[in-house]
Amino acid sequence: MTPNAGTAQASPSQTLSRGIRALEILAEAQQPLTIAELADAMGVHRSVAYRILRTLEDHSLLVRDDGGRVQPGPGLAVLARGVSRNLQSAALPELTQLANSLTMSAFVAVWDREECVTLVTVDPRHSGAAVVQHPGSRHPISAGAPGIAIQSAFTEEQWGALVPGIPYRAEAAEARRLGYAASHDEVIAGVSSVAVPLHVPGGRPAALAVVYIRAAQDPGEVAASLTASARRIEAQLG
Repeated sequence: MTPNAGTAQASPSQTLSRGIRALEILAEAQQPLTIAELADAMGVHRSVAYRILRTLEDHSLLVRDDGGRVQPGPGLAVLARGVSRNLQSAALPELTQLANSLTMSAFVAVWDREECVTLVTVDPRHSGAAVVQHPGSRHPISAGAPGIAIQSAFTEEQWGALVPGIPYRAEAAEARRLGYAASHDEVIAGVSSVAVPLHVPGGRPAALAVVYIRAAQDPGEVAASLTASARRIEAQLG
């Protein structure tokens, strides 16, 4: 089933949508924002933004510093912990082993409509060369090794039936044959990625991936480690 498949269409809640958008803006911001800055980013009047922020603050989803600037709050960590809980628990030890043995940032990405979303990530210890892939980071499903790997879990015909608006990349057919996908300079300039599909029973299609800056790295060798970890994760998930 495609991740955005549903039953009856209901009218969306504008207030809820605005609250979620506020959290998305704060999560992407490089520093805390004033209420005025957040209102401008949301495209609403400051009084509207203030009412939304008060509600989010009551649930610890955001906090304000001494200067009144707002930033994500600890309540978000509680919510994030529950997202694909079993997958996160099964993947974390493998991600840690991959990150430290390969000296690369390792992560799990899941399919969300037209995008890949990073679910959980681990950076290598004692390395200044890590490429940070934050949980919640998004990029188009049609770009980068994780997206290609997710596509490769389907045939071109299956993908076309599920997502008629997004072309099936030729690289996905090759990744389906090889068992892994590789990309360079597609999502982050100068950065390479290798990914393998991760099958989650009853869950969204996912990929196990690494990102790195190393021109001489053999993608096949990296893929072998990823594949072994993916099989162990899948075994734990049943």
